[in-house]
Amino acid sequence: MPLPFLTADSAFDAHDQPGPDDTPLPYEDHDRWRRPYRPGPWRVAGGALLLLLASFMLFAAVIVGAAGAAGGALGCLAAGLLVVGAALRLLRTGIWVSRAGLRRVSFFFTRTIGWQEVAEVRTVQQPVRWLGLPRTVQGQALTASARSGGALPVLLTDHNADFLARTEAFDRAADTVEAWAAEYAPAAV
Repeated sequence: MPLPFLTADSAFDAHDQPGPDDTPLPYEDHDRWRRPYRPGPWRVAGGALLLLLASFMLFAAVIVGAAGAAGGALGCLAAGLLVVGAALRLLRTGIWVSRAGLRRVSFFFTRTIGWQEVAEVRTVQQPVRWLGLPRTVQGQALTASARSGGALPVLLTDHNADFLARTEAFDRAADTVEAWAAEYAPAAV
């Protein structure tokens, strides 16, 4: 079963060499949301651990159901499915781009910003959160500023679960998002 949220679009991967399979298909939707990078090893490891936990919970539901406790089996089944949903949501988090705008998917919320609302996207040096924890370290962050002057949340950092110890991947992803902004965001007036 293909899991499209685990792979980046091949157009964004700098390591891929152009080949006969890289031509866009005539029926491909060019307005679909794309993640301009692959999920990092920390995010994938967290998702794998959650799926391992869910497999034990679902196996426990089968055992409890076979023992004749239907209420306990349904409770284990519901908890296991909740953990599977959490793992899938964890793997889906990140920044997604399309012609329509910029989408920041977090674990609990998704925020979409149209390119007409974005004034500038740039990489800055600033204190960033290490793996999303309260501890901050000096690092790089991809930030966006709104035309209305309001503050937008930090898009990517080089110390999050996707880019920890992967500086080149962060630079490629930041450059790709900046290129999307340069192409689709209207020029500042």
